[in-house]
Amino acid sequence: MGAAVRRSEDLRFVTGRGRYIADVVAPNICHAVVVRSAVAHARVARIDVAPALRTPGVLAVLTSADLGDLGTPIPIRIAPLPGFDRYLQWPLAHDRVRYVGEPLALVVAEVRDAAEEAAERVVVDYEPLEAVVDPRAALADRVLIHEATGTNVASSYRVSRGDPDGAFASAAYTRRETFRCQRHSAVPLETRGLVATWDATSGTLSVLGATKVTFFNRRALARMLRLDEARIELIEVDVGGSFGVRGEFYPEDLLIPLAAMKLGRPVKWIEGRRESFIATNHSRQVECELEIAARADGTILGLRGRLLADMGAYVRTNGGVVPAKAAQFLPGPYRIPHFACEVQAVLTNKTPTGTYRGPGRFEANFFRERLLDLMASDLGLDPAEVRLKNLITPAELPWDIGTLVPYEASGEYDGGDYGAALRRALEASDYARLAKDNGRLVDGRLHGIGIGCFVESSGAGPAETARIVVRGPGRVELYTGCASSGQGHETVMAQILADALAIPFDWISVFHGSTNLVAEGWGTYHSRAVVVGGSAVMAAAAALQAQLVALAAQRTGLDASALECRGCDVYRSDGGREDAVLTLATVAAPLEAVGKFTTTALTYTYGAHVAHVAVDPETGATDVVKMVTVEDVGRAINPALVHGQALGSAVQGLGGAFLEELVYDETGQLLSGTLADYALPTAADFPSIESITLEDAPSASNPLGAKGAGEGGIVATGAAAANAVAAALAASGVVVRELPLSAKNLARWLADARSAR
Repeated sequence: MGAAVRRSEDLRFVTGRGRYIADVVAPNICHAVVVRSAVAHARVARIDVAPALRTPGVLAVLTSADLGDLGTPIPIRIAPLPGFDRYLQWPLAHDRVRYVGEPLALVVAEVRDAAEEAAERVVVDYEPLEAVVDPRAALADRVLIHEATGTNVASSYRVSRGDPDGAFASAAYTRRETFRCQRHSAVPLETRGLVATWDATSGTLSVLGATKVTFFNRRALARMLRLDEARIELIEVDVGGSFGVRGEFYPEDLLIPLAAMKLGRPVKWIEGRRESFIATNHSRQVECELEIAARADGTILGLRGRLLADMGAYVRTNGGVVPAKAAQFLPGPYRIPHFACEVQAVLTNKTPTGTYRGPGRFEANFFRERLLDLMASDLGLDPAEVRLKNLITPAELPWDIGTLVPYEASGEYDGGDYGAALRRALEASDYARLAKDNGRLVDGRLHGIGIGCFVESSGAGPAETARIVVRGPGRVELYTGCASSGQGHETVMAQILADALAIPFDWISVFHGSTNLVAEGWGTYHSRAVVVGGSAVMAAAAALQAQLVALAAQRTGLDASALECRGCDVYRSDGGREDAVLTLATVAAPLEAVGKFTTTALTYTYGAHVAHVAVDPETGATDVVKMVTVEDVGRAINPALVHGQALGSAVQGLGGAFLEELVYDETGQLLSGTLADYALPTAADFPSIESITLEDAPSASNPLGAKGAGEGGIVATGAAAANAVAAALAASGVVVRELPLSAKNLARWLADARSAR
């Protein structure tokens, strides 16, 4: 641990031996295509599948009528905000559609081309209804998306700590602004896909293509199919990216297994790219009215916020995370004793939302950090000094954050030195020198430098499981309940076990994610795999060592208390003889041990991002001259993997800050639903990123001292980039209040500012 070990899984990837879901073939396999709504809001008068059934090669067409009592809503997995249970999505729409892309039917055919042709022949008679795409318009409840509830507000609540109203009443300075973060989401290189196989003889179902939270999804699928959970296996193959959107329970996670059961044949479904844009979870779209109270010297006294989150047409399995965590992290890493936030989650006729890397944090950091820069400007203070004055100090940690999430108990930030991380970022970016040039025109471009500070939770429980099977010297198998979508779990888990058992790294083979590997598992989300899953590996190693001691005691007749295990060899604990009384080579294989790590404590990484940009004042085109990210991860098990995560997430964050936006027209049609319309960052867009990993504050809540390392690179990129662009354009009269910072938006803001003058 601590070594930059090369990723063991990379050999099969770079030699073309990775096995993704599209690579899976099976005898007698058939192919499925989903028929999706072409309109955003309508009553469904009729679905005629007869023309599709006449298509050569078609085996079945399923509609909601074919589901029977299996047609139940998809359950919430996490973040059950009050009221959300009224807005769950059914696997297939029946009498009404509420967004473009909502599943209406499933066509299964011998080959994919036939399934696609038949899907086009399914006739749907719509009775169009007015669509609501603006969340503020949805608040008026003039057009109801779910008529039975009488409102488009899915959830509404208020959280607070201290006395925010009193803080504002006594403050020398206050300012209120409204900020907006646009709708965008992850675009994994590999789209979603499944292969389901039903064995009628044994009554068992296997589903390949699962990832992220396979055990939860198995429970949900078992309930919906009325099957014993033990008869279902969800199997993870290689996964080409997730970032929060892959692996949640979608309608297809029921439809494809159900089709396999009905036909008695393997059924394969691969999502198309356009389909992915309208079917896979969107994220981020949040508006925030935020106001700050401070002394004249910049000391923050209080913060009040009003969040409006656009949930799309339904509440999906983890959609509540975004508004809940945006509210919780509005105060950020600062000493803000008085805070209140009102949260409204509203429904619109758009694709439902879920989590995307750094959910809620990316948005909250943008809102707060922008307001801090505006306050600094009003008070004539340096933005860096304002932050250093208000950051929570090491002596004040742990810091009680209060109960700011309805479904969570009160929490507290753990140890760290937030100011040291910011100072490191300022030094690495040459902030002191470059800040003097804010707004200066150099070679036709306006330069600016901006800061974003953050604190980020990670390592969510409740538990994780690991299993070790020793088949002899040189052959050790490690099974984990954590799923992998490309993060390098096979490498890092093997590093942890190699140290724990003092065996060579290359002895270990790691298997992950599938429900047939361990008795129970919780999966991979909230940057938890190493923190919780790695700690479970440590627990399994300790259980194995206890077995070896028991075997040695049995063989030698010595009491177990007189023996100790060093790695995989057992010695007398009194040191009377240095020779091992038992070695791995003398133990009959296989040996098996299971470990479980349970936790209720979150870990908190923290850090700062600094962006230096150059903006063309005529076109709005912006270059990121340099981006510096600093994050303290407690302990980096593999520094190379942590560095890769930091770089990748920073690029994703900059893509969200400058390029990516899911745009709808007034009828609810997605206008940016292809890669020609939805701009993604390329390798050439952001070439100068410096990511610095700190290990100054190891976690005390797990044996590894680790904190999450998958999301810290993205959570403050939007904030730092926006503050940099604002600094560059300050003299132009532009006030940055929303993302993305696209050339189109910047050019419009500059033109508006010129007109105002």
